[in-house]
Amino acid sequence: MRVLIIEDEEKTADYLHRGLTEQGYTVDLAHDGVEGLHLALESDYAVIVLDVMLPGLDGFGVLRALRARKQTPVIMLTARERVEDRIKGLRDGADDYLGKPFSFLELVARLQALTRRSGGHEPVQVSIADLWIDLISRKATRAGTRLDLTAKEFSLLSVLARRQG
Repeated sequence: MRVLIIEDEEKTADYLHRGLTEQGYTVDLAHDGVEGLHLALESDYAVIVLDVMLPGLDGFGVLRALRARKQTPVIMLTARERVEDRIKGLRDGADDYLGKPFSFLELVARLQALTRRSGGHEPVQVSIADLWIDLISRKATRAGTRLDLTAKEFSLLSVLARRQG
């Protein structure tokens, strides 16, 4: 699944990039609102993780411009947790809102839920001959025997299996 992270805080962006890549996601990063909006409009993403406080163009501005042209699912990820901010984000078109600090596992679960609801183009399970892969639970079996794979091995297997060829 391809994810765009629009986050100006370097540590948070690196943490998300590393963690989501290890979970098997393909991740693009933007560090300001202008660059993020450009990537969001020019490429197809399963979901966008969008910070509110961004240089150039804030997250609300990115969201409004994005909604004028696309309906890509968006999770707002921000330290601004006032009720008014959450309502504004949701009314402007965000699909979900997660405050900082956040649980990485919760973010992954929300990404999975959003792509399920939006009819994401990514399959949930892949099977080829006697190989079966569950992309949500990150489990794989071959001829009924569970495969013990590292995160990188699972990611590679899932990418290859989705390409089936």
